Amino acid sequence: MSIRTRRNIFSLVVFFAVCALGGMIVSQRVGAQSASDESTFRDGLKSFGAVYDIVAKNYAEPLTGDMPDKAIYDGAIPEMLHTLDPHSSFYDPKAYARMKEDQHGKYYGVGMLIQPQNGKVVVVYPIEGAPAFRAGVHPGDVISAIDGQSAAGMNSDDVANRLKGPRGTKVSVTITRMGMSTPLTFELTRDEIPNNSIDLAYQIRPGIGYIHIKQFQETTGREFDDAISGFGPNLKGLVLDLRGNPGGVLVEAVSVCDRLLKRGQVIVSQRGRAFPEQIYRATHGNDGATFPVVVLVNRGTASAAEIVSGALQDHDRALIAGETTFGKGLVQTVYTLSDDTGLALTTYHYYTPSGRLIQRNYNGVSLYDYYYNHDQKEDLKNREVRLTDSGRTVYGGGGITPDVKLEPPKSTPFEDALLEHDAFLGFTESYLAHRTVTREFQIDDGVLNDFKQYLASQNIEYTPAEFANNLDWVKTNIKSNIFETQFGYSSGLKIQADWDPEIQEALGLMPQAAQLEQHVQQVLAQKDAALSKGAPAQ
Repeated sequence: MSIRTRRNIFSLVVFFAVCALGGMIVSQRVGAQSASDESTFRDGLKSFGAVYDIVAKNYAEPLTGDMPDKAIYDGAIPEMLHTLDPHSSFYDPKAYARMKEDQHGKYYGVGMLIQPQNGKVVVVYPIEGAPAFRAGVHPGDVISAIDGQSAAGMNSDDVANRLKGPRGTKVSVTITRMGMSTPLTFELTRDEIPNNSIDLAYQIRPGIGYIHIKQFQETTGREFDDAISGFGPNLKGLVLDLRGNPGGVLVEAVSVCDRLLKRGQVIVSQRGRAFPEQIYRATHGNDGATFPVVVLVNRGTASAAEIVSGALQDHDRALIAGETTFGKGLVQTVYTLSDDTGLALTTYHYYTPSGRLIQRNYNGVSLYDYYYNHDQKEDLKNREVRLTDSGRTVYGGGGITPDVKLEPPKSTPFEDALLEHDAFLGFTESYLAHRTVTREFQIDDGVLNDFKQYLASQNIEYTPAEFANNLDWVKTNIKSNIFETQFGYSSGLKIQADWDPEIQEALGLMPQAAQLEQHVQQVLAQKDAALSKGAPAQ
């Protein structure tokens, strides 16, 4: 057996040992692991080693370069985990570093989101206040060189690794920009870059706050506290937008609920065979500060975001509006392995305060279908039934079912064509090449005519009827892209939020959310009165 073969098999041994950790803890509590289990484990490793050795020696082509690592990292380990459940996963060194960075909510670099596009690396947007933003980098800029070295052939990871570095160090970034005849070079000093989980928080109406949480990371609870405090003491309502939120750090979801619920109320419980049940409660509470809450969710709302939605729904603290959520009720513990790799292993199931397990069935479902083709048609007859604090019926076993269903707006062929051609970004680059705008800027007939001329120059065809029927959408996207470039990413998001049809519907639901809040208070007061008299609560 070759040295490399032995090294890769050793990585598998370390990995399997960590996988067995949970079982070992249980064994120490309830008795020694059986000899047959240990024998099966050793036999499995021995069989894998024999197969890998045969492949390494006899495969039609030599296993050169990173092929051996791919066989382990992309093949054996992920496939083994996927036979357990869809959410246990393995992180190779790059993915593990990225996951830790996302959880921490900060890194050191120049502060720009980038993506590959047509063989080039393009700036999606610079982060507000970061070195790239202060220097004048724009969305749509193409990175052509870093420290004098051409970026041709680099992927986005290559560029990102060169832009990151110790705080205070310098990096030279050369970009090409539409409307500029020569490249622009920025000398940037790396700094701490906050990667906030809340990308938009503002008063969308007088006295009504709006907060969008992208994901739950180590800073989310503090960010949420700051946002609520920033609305002032006379907050009359809140739209909490969790659409597309994939989850994240569980304790930060608990922190968000803690700010909205009463002290002592259960937020979530988690149970697993290797560990005792854990119950999370509101430890600080809302100090009696209540206001109606509408939570926006969709089929991309998952995990920790479902914990928040489920807790607020079970306690009748919020009206849930949108689509049925993803349905992830499995909790992963992240173990650090050798070679800077990591393992996210499912160790718990979580339950909402009413006792709902909202995990969607994944037996007999392919990984692709589980993530991308799950059926949103609900058969509530076969779902677990529970009751909220006020006695409303809620369902488990397939995500959080909204109290009010909202249909997300469907795009038209005209909209799809403009987005496919990056028409708004391209127009923004052209429009702002030799001018600036103020915050009073509005989309008038002159701007629309300029936009139509740009579409013609790009051979993007449309009919007058298509343009007229989608006029509000066109104006919103022109303005949001221009504001994003001129004033920063959150300014563009605010323009989109002010227009968003689902957010407008959520605002219209605020009186219904207020009625829910009043109703649960009445029901709980009646129960308390009945208990104080010694009579059974009805």
